[in-house]
Amino acid sequence: ALSKSRKEAADFNGAERILKELADGPSRVRIALIVKEGAPAREGAEIADMDGNVIGKITSGGPSPTLGRNIAMGYAPPAYAELGTDLKVIVRGKPAAAEVVATPFVAQRYYRKPKA
Repeated sequence: ALSKSRKEAADFNGAERILKELADGPSRVRIALIVKEGAPAREGAEIADMDGNVIGKITSGGPSPTLGRNIAMGYAPPAYAELGTDLKVIVRGKPAAAEVVATPFVAQRYYRKPKA
């Protein structure tokens, strides 16, 4: 949380970048991906649009035993964060189809009994 007076004074570390992102929105957002084919996308793999232009990077990824598919998370421009957006991930130099999905990947089924 950033108070109004601190925002106006802009006298803190990183003020320029933080105030820019508050005004203009973030340049990158976290996205969740289901990798539809090929090997799992690991940290450092590139995210590309359907034309093959690199737009972001994978921060973590691997196989999901629960889903029976490969999943990954990474950062990309907000324009590509829409659920259902088709993208590509470059895994070991080969493009693999991926889709932006909602998090959590697996819906929680935790249930707490109401207090009597």
